[in-house]
Amino acid sequence: MSTTLRKALIIAAIIIVALAIIIWFILQPQKSEYDEAQLMGTDPVIAEKRPETFPSIGIQDPIGWKDGETPTAAEGLTVTRFAEGLDHPRSILVLENGDVLVAETNSPPREAGGITDRIAGMLMSKAGAGVPSANRIKLLRDTDGDGVADSATVLLDGLNSPFGMVVRDGRLIVANTDAVLSFPFTPGDTSIPKGEEWQLMALSGGGNHWARNIALSPDGNSLFVSVGSASNIGENGMDAEEGRAQIREYNFTTQQERRYAEGLRNPMGLAFEPNSGELWTTVNERDMLGPDGPLDYLTNVPIGANYGWPWIYWRFTFDDRVEAPMPQYLQQYTRWPEYSLGAHVAPLGLVFANDGALGPDYASGAFVARHGSWNRVPPAGYDVIFVPFDERGNPLEDTPAKTVLSGFLTADKEETHGRPTWLAWDRNDLLVSDDTAGIIWRVTGAGSAASAGEEAETPAE
Repeated sequence: MSTTLRKALIIAAIIIVALAIIIWFILQPQKSEYDEAQLMGTDPVIAEKRPETFPSIGIQDPIGWKDGETPTAAEGLTVTRFAEGLDHPRSILVLENGDVLVAETNSPPREAGGITDRIAGMLMSKAGAGVPSANRIKLLRDTDGDGVADSATVLLDGLNSPFGMVVRDGRLIVANTDAVLSFPFTPGDTSIPKGEEWQLMALSGGGNHWARNIALSPDGNSLFVSVGSASNIGENGMDAEEGRAQIREYNFTTQQERRYAEGLRNPMGLAFEPNSGELWTTVNERDMLGPDGPLDYLTNVPIGANYGWPWIYWRFTFDDRVEAPMPQYLQQYTRWPEYSLGAHVAPLGLVFANDGALGPDYASGAFVARHGSWNRVPPAGYDVIFVPFDERGNPLEDTPAKTVLSGFLTADKEETHGRPTWLAWDRNDLLVSDDTAGIIWRVTGAGSAASAGEEAETPAE
């Protein structure tokens, strides 16, 4: 080998090593500067922006639950398996006869348009969220009233990434990723015939944030629909965000829909607070500004409310990455969220207290399933928490949230048994779906029928 060639190879090797070192430093995740308690509550720390070229990746490998293993329930509560062997169970609806509907669903197929999309797909696969969508709703039935589903049938299939479900006036209403559909249905039915459905609303599909949740108003006259943004901060242009980052309202009497609230990057849980009657939601905020923010939140949603996305977050902080011009009125009308749930915790399921069904510590407030972070070091979420409210329907100030269900992360926080996703009341018990583990958990209090061994009413055959 000539001296010139040898020198060239040495120089090339040095360049490769230098590039590898530079890339290694670039890919090193930023670590959080605050603990979770500082980033939660009615007056949280709003951390300085720490823009990222690559997110602070902290994906935990899903390892499932062994026989006999369960999450850890708070003192006075018990957790058991209601159903298992499900295919990515997400949203849950408990019917008046005790049957439980669960959407086995996931994101529709996406085209990987660039390196960012490919990295996102890789990360979601690593987190256990990359499986194809089963696109069906399964009916679970506990025929002997022992608190465990012993019957599972496919109620409806051939859907398009279904999520939210409600029952109204002899119809099962299902939110696909691109439309809200209405099917003939009576509780007790074990199948739904094809071809008799109609479409209530068309929804914007594609892009990120595919799941569409729905909730009926207390009087049953309106349907509220959450539609997440197509992107992180409108980077594909605001035309692609038409009809998105919103909660929309459908009026059954007029058969008309309208924009109810906006500026919500990805609203998921929808529930009405029993004392105030207000609509509340859980919101997943934007990424790539560091491991400590922006903060995901729980908030009420008055009609016409705007929470600032993509230009503003947490009322006073501007996101200067957004290229689209900001509406002149926005700064004046952007609202401060009611309660921070932490940074990148991915809050999904939301239900309000059920007359203290789980005990006096849970008499008034909101239960929230925090699905868990994928871009924070150390990881955050991976639990179910309870946010205490006062008698007027507001989160209590200076009162920390209570952990209801934990233990989804392993002790070293390198792996996760599962990820809590959705919440629903089954009489006095709280059902929690665990999508990556394929399980629905039942949380009972000391006074519930299941924990006391009392025989519950058997659902209609």
